Amino acid sequence: MSLRINDVAPDFTAESTQGTINFHEWIGDGWAILCSHPKDFTPVCTTELGYMAGLQPEFEKRNCKILGISVDGVSNHEAWSRDIEASQGHAVTYPLIGDPRLKIVKQYDMLPADAGDTSEGRTPADNATARSVFVIGPDKKIKATITYPMSTGRNFDEILRLVDSCQLTASKKVATPVNWKQGEDVIILPAVSDEDAKAAYPGGWRQPLPYIRIVPQPK
Repeated sequence: MSLRINDVAPDFTAESTQGTINFHEWIGDGWAILCSHPKDFTPVCTTELGYMAGLQPEFEKRNCKILGISVDGVSNHEAWSRDIEASQGHAVTYPLIGDPRLKIVKQYDMLPADAGDTSEGRTPADNATARSVFVIGPDKKIKATITYPMSTGRNFDEILRLVDSCQLTASKKVATPVNWKQGEDVIILPAVSDEDAKAAYPGGWRQPLPYIRIVPQPK
């Protein structure tokens, strides 16, 4: 199954470091980040999970829950969490999903259907494609995905910026330009007519090209 932006994120029930999670129910009426990892006790992922833990208050401000998943069992996750806190300085207080039968990573199209049904004997290289981040909205649809190689640590400041952009587009009919940061100018969506744009932005807009209408970020 190939997943694309605006597809419904596959629902699942799984064990985690915080008990059984029913994914769609757990998301509730907010946003969610699902961050996958190919194996416990891997160095790059250790730094990522620690940094994400440090950013958890920022995600919470945005009504966005964070969730990690690795293709190992929960008992391994608990031991790994202790390593993460000791080495990265942040306790992992968000859930880490166990996926030892590879069901969820297959649902999310991160491993092929013929990858088997156990994490036993598999190396991080075998699971290298389980390195995706999914941004999921309150409607349970995928709003964005990012996939990294195992050798490159993910930029969670960028993921936070991505959440800001997705949430702004969801609430206002605007898009965000290259390298946009919270509070900077935005672009009126092409689907918004000039007539409707004038009603929303009576002060007008800057128009460097016929198809680019720039306005201050709406409140």
